[in-house]
Amino acid sequence: MPNDRPPIQGGVGRTSRQIRLTVGENTRQQTIQPTVTQATHRTATGYTDESSAYNQVRDTGRTHHTVCHSQRAYARDDDGDGVREVHCNTMEGIWTGVRNFLRPFRGVHKKYLAQYVAVFEWAHNLKTITATFLRLVMKRSISNPI
Repeated sequence: MPNDRPPIQGGVGRTSRQIRLTVGENTRQQTIQPTVTQATHRTATGYTDESSAYNQVRDTGRTHHTVCHSQRAYARDDDGDGVREVHCNTMEGIWTGVRNFLRPFRGVHKKYLAQYVAVFEWAHNLKTITATFLRLVMKRSISNPI
């Protein structure tokens, strides 16, 4: 039986703050690993929870640090500079944003979930709405009425 609640996989750039979200089939390592490999640079550093789905991230040449939520660890300072750089709190906040974005729709059919997620990703990554952008959107909506 296919999952009635397909998982959403995602990542966020620590510097760029850009997010990439995809709707997955399941949360098994065989499914997640190719997505991680394809969506990240080989020099990327990944920060995740302790899920076994991420066990082979290091095998791809990427640096990987985890926090163990089951041991009530949510952030860690590995290099001793006073900054707790090992955490996945940024992504946890984005998941809250996705849930809040989807809530008014009162349920989204899994067939269309990827499209809703794509709209959320686009809106999150859009940092500035310019006059040029508005003209483009308005021109398309006027020239292509529904």
